[in-house]
Amino acid sequence: MMKFGKSICVLNVGGTRYAFTREVIRDFPLRRVSRLHACATEKEVLELCDDYDRDRNEFFFDRHAQAFVFIMLYVRSGKLRFVPGVCELSFYTEMLYWGLESAHLDSCCQKRLDDRMSEIGLDTLSEDEMKVSGDEPHSPGDPVPRTELTGRAKWLEKMRMAFEEPNSSVGAQLLASVSVIFVIVSMIMLCASTLPDWDTAKKTTVEEHRIVEAVCIGWFTAECVVRFLVARNKWDFLRRPLNIIDVIAITPYYVTMALARAGMPGAGLGVAGVILRVLRMMRVFWLMKLARHFLGLQTLGLTLTRCYREMVMLMVFVCVAMAIYSALAQLLEHGLDLGTQNPDYASIPAAAWWVIISMTTVGYGDVYPVTVGGRVLGGMCVVSGIVLLALPITFIYHSFVQCYQELKLRSARCARSLAPDILK
Repeated sequence: MMKFGKSICVLNVGGTRYAFTREVIRDFPLRRVSRLHACATEKEVLELCDDYDRDRNEFFFDRHAQAFVFIMLYVRSGKLRFVPGVCELSFYTEMLYWGLESAHLDSCCQKRLDDRMSEIGLDTLSEDEMKVSGDEPHSPGDPVPRTELTGRAKWLEKMRMAFEEPNSSVGAQLLASVSVIFVIVSMIMLCASTLPDWDTAKKTTVEEHRIVEAVCIGWFTAECVVRFLVARNKWDFLRRPLNIIDVIAITPYYVTMALARAGMPGAGLGVAGVILRVLRMMRVFWLMKLARHFLGLQTLGLTLTRCYREMVMLMVFVCVAMAIYSALAQLLEHGLDLGTQNPDYASIPAAAWWVIISMTTVGYGDVYPVTVGGRVLGGMCVVSGIVLLALPITFIYHSFVQCYQELKLRSARCARSLAPDILK
């Protein structure tokens, strides 16, 4: 605890003075400022600031005053953005000094920082070269804590990071590797269960199959329960799509076991049995868990999230063209009643199948026009399909490249932060 000075503390940042009480200093969101409260001597204070005036209880920081104004706006409103006209890297250095990380920036500014660092090749350098001695910024993705985590809270935070952030530590990487192995084994079992000879093999090695399935389900259940228990916000955890998929994939196993114990095997339940088998097939979505460990899947997910407008635009283009061409195709091939009615185009929905496979240049050959007008329309359909699909694809491609560069840069940062743990 601070054993010197007055009850009012003054922070002088680049000539701009801010007055706070000791209680505010103690709970201040900026780590460098909050650590002042724990100083017992002036020597410890001078390790955190550039100068100290005992008479006025004023702490001097020779830092960028305008940048600190925007950082203070973050303290008050929770939104951190770049200072207009100030270099992104300079502002990032100020953030690191006060104990903030790039993850605390708004998404638009975070993207600007990543692009800037990629342009100058800074992703190949260590971030430690940009940090100031005495500064200990938090790992990316964590909010700035008001107080130091101790005891049970610290243990829960370590557990949360181990399960939610595979690159946060060596132990987290080991857990991620084990999870990937169980996902692969579960997928192999799921694929093998659809083979014609599976029922015969299952009768001879029924215990082995049950044990493998039980171990996989047990691991996924334990992982899901632990992640729920250590989650900061239980409601946000339940709303995440991947967690919903986990629950849906795990539940059928326990339902099947409960029905078996009650003497009601799932295969003979009619509609309920069909629903149960559909839910069991939902295990294939466990492959989405691999997105936490592979950069390519993360890039795909981030690209689809950012390009949903372009995806909607693409679907609108296809639907409009499909409605027009299917109506014309049905008219030319079947509706005019010219003696050459094509039964494959008996209705507009039937013709829509031909339109979609033609616009995407797949052309299975199961449906094709036979009249001259239908063939001319088919040529126009193919050409227009190529053009319509190409228009939004350009935007999606550029977004994919940007997302890949961003995630690659963040992955390199995590790898550098993990290196000291590996060397210990």
